[in-house]
Amino acid sequence: MITVRSWAVYGMLAGIWGTLLGWQAAEHVSTTKELHKSLTDLAHGKADSCAKLMRSRRFSGGVISTERLEGALNVLVDTNELRAVELLNNANRIVASSGDTNFNVPADSEFEHAAYWSGNTAILKYPIDLGTNLGTNMVAELVIPFEELKSINSNRLAAASNNPAESLSDSTNRPRPRFDLGRERPYWMTEDQYKTLIESKSAHTFVIVMSAERILKEESNDLWIRIIIGLLGTVAVAGFAVAWRSMIETSELQLRLVRASEQNLHLKELSLAAAGLAHETRNPLNIIRGLAQLVAKQDNVPPEIAAKSREIINETDRVTAQLNEFINYSRPREVRRGATDLGAVAGEVARALNYDIEEKKIQLEVLVESVVIEADEQLLRQALFNLVLNAIQAVLPKGVIRIRASRRSNEEAFVEISDNGPGVPAENRSEIFKPYFTTNTEGTGLGLSVVQQIVQAHGWEIQCLANEPVGALFRISHVKLKT
Repeated sequence: MITVRSWAVYGMLAGIWGTLLGWQAAEHVSTTKELHKSLTDLAHGKADSCAKLMRSRRFSGGVISTERLEGALNVLVDTNELRAVELLNNANRIVASSGDTNFNVPADSEFEHAAYWSGNTAILKYPIDLGTNLGTNMVAELVIPFEELKSINSNRLAAASNNPAESLSDSTNRPRPRFDLGRERPYWMTEDQYKTLIESKSAHTFVIVMSAERILKEESNDLWIRIIIGLLGTVAVAGFAVAWRSMIETSELQLRLVRASEQNLHLKELSLAAAGLAHETRNPLNIIRGLAQLVAKQDNVPPEIAAKSREIINETDRVTAQLNEFINYSRPREVRRGATDLGAVAGEVARALNYDIEEKKIQLEVLVESVVIEADEQLLRQALFNLVLNAIQAVLPKGVIRIRASRRSNEEAFVEISDNGPGVPAENRSEIFKPYFTTNTEGTGLGLSVVQQIVQAHGWEIQCLANEPVGALFRISHVKLKT
């Protein structure tokens, strides 16, 4: 369950993460704008340079030769940044161009802040400012091919020879007419001719085509840097969240360990109290048993009283046996390791249970190698005794019990006690070592629990398995050999 404090921490981390991503996105947008602005400023400078070229190449009257202008522009365009230049008239038609002009000029509505971005190029439009606005009659500079200029000049001379009066008046009252197409309508042109010339040949707009490869590369690099920062921030936030969760889980685990330790201490105290109570209970039971034996031995006791006395003796013996097993189970296991001959211990257990074995006519096979292990001999004898006794109680008369022990490696050995009895159901094999769990109506359910205590105290492992084809098999493994 997530606490309010954890929700607050996770919310703060989410806020930090969102702020980091938003900050990086805003910085990338700002960097992109700065890069675009740097390109537009550079393009504006190129446009100013083109305007200076036009001023330096024009004739009198604001007329520029197309060939002369394009030759100068070719030198300016021959760079990695400026790819092309076009001069447009009022109708957005080309009057002069230079460079790679294999592109279409977009409509004015598609330009954003005088720039149109297409692939790895940027197209920018600037009005022509030549610094020659001298009056209300001023028009834009005229960009005319040289052959056309000669044709216009020839027309002017022809008009002057055909109108001597106008020529004379002109020579009398003012200086000789100049080649002044860009300032006012020449007298040899009609109004329509002059208007057509202005509309088709006047330079109105610069179209600058700039390479955006550098800008796009820097923009891509900046984007990757922002992405890496975002990923690192995400990893850091996620790591802190995991660390916080681990710290909370560790704190909860420590708290549970403290509680478990307190509970374990309480259980130990209860166990000691119960063991003391069981020990003290045996004394009254012995007194009761002794009195029942005295009553049963008297000669003048009625048969019913004698039978009741024997029942009292049997019940006290049964309760005393249970108390002894409980005391044995509750006693702390202090292992005193030493060199122990596994074969000798197995032989002693077989001799100790010989009466029970002969009573049920059980066939006991002891297949134990002469193996010396590190173990507490007394505890090992008790564990084997309980396992063999459990097998004797489980098998039918004339059953078979086998004690087998051998080396598993140069460092470990194993011990197996198997029988051909009914076996242990699979669902009970993990429960059979728990205290007071038994399927035998006459058992106490503590014998195998004592065995598990002894095995775990030695650092070994015990398993309850199926014995093929029938029966049960108890295997003690990881038994360390004495070197």
